Amino acid sequence: MSKGVHRFALLVAVATFLLIIAGANVTSHDAGLAVPDWPLAFGKFFPKMVGNVFWEHGHRLVAAAVGILTIALAICLQIRERRSWVRKLGWIALAGVVAQGLLGGLTVKLNLPLAVSAAHATLAQLFFLTTVSIAVFTSRSWTVPPGRISERSESLSLRSLGVASLAVILTQLVLGATLRHSASWDRPLPTGLLLAHIGGAAMVTIVLGTTVSATLLRYRGERYLVRPALIAATLQLAQLLLGLAAYVTRAASPNDPQPLNPMISVTVAHVACGALVFGASIVLTLRAFRVLRVERQAYVLAPA
Repeated sequence: MSKGVHRFALLVAVATFLLIIAGANVTSHDAGLAVPDWPLAFGKFFPKMVGNVFWEHGHRLVAAAVGILTIALAICLQIRERRSWVRKLGWIALAGVVAQGLLGGLTVKLNLPLAVSAAHATLAQLFFLTTVSIAVFTSRSWTVPPGRISERSESLSLRSLGVASLAVILTQLVLGATLRHSASWDRPLPTGLLLAHIGGAAMVTIVLGTTVSATLLRYRGERYLVRPALIAATLQLAQLLLGLAAYVTRAASPNDPQPLNPMISVTVAHVACGALVFGASIVLTLRAFRVLRVERQAYVLAPA
């Protein structure tokens, strides 16, 4: 295990998180077509960064930086990493960032179709999952875990709960992305998608809450598992409050002359917090798979 590789993987994960924030700013500012061409901007590599061009082209510059970092990470893993499956994960991350860039260009070429825009946002979360996972796999806490922890076979596995949490969170992120791209700031949000997103928030709270509760009840003395569980629970509470604030500010936005800072800042924070909930849940789930081992019950037949 190389500390340098882990730190660089952590840098790429943080840069990916910043890229998600940059993308959220593009949507919230309604700046998706501020630069009408791709891959150049008004025929230039670096146009004047004024108005919404700042947000749209700034997003492209952050994406390019993440792409370069991902290339460097993939090469670094090939040189310094002994585990072949981690090296392959580096190439998967590189393929993901390339696909993400192509989808971003396609959204511009096709004038922001909902399906492509939602796919672009969804792939961003999957790429974030990949970079966070690489950071976890290259950490010392993964290479030298605190020890094996027994898990009773008759109880619902924390590993299964973690996977379920990731599934519902990812689904909710997809719903949120679809909702955000379904209407510009000056139009009301579609009622059906809004209700689905609210229902998704309730489902995430239930499933993630069950996962966190199981972690605290069964392994309260294991900081390796408890710490990411508590972080995920705290972030989910903040996410619910941000979701309410985002709805209130977004509901008023069609009456505004342009996207205003209260709506922009709250919705961007809502997107960012959702990614952090996802990230904390990824860490918890991966750590559960790393240290938990099912404790099989041995049955002895009584003499006849």
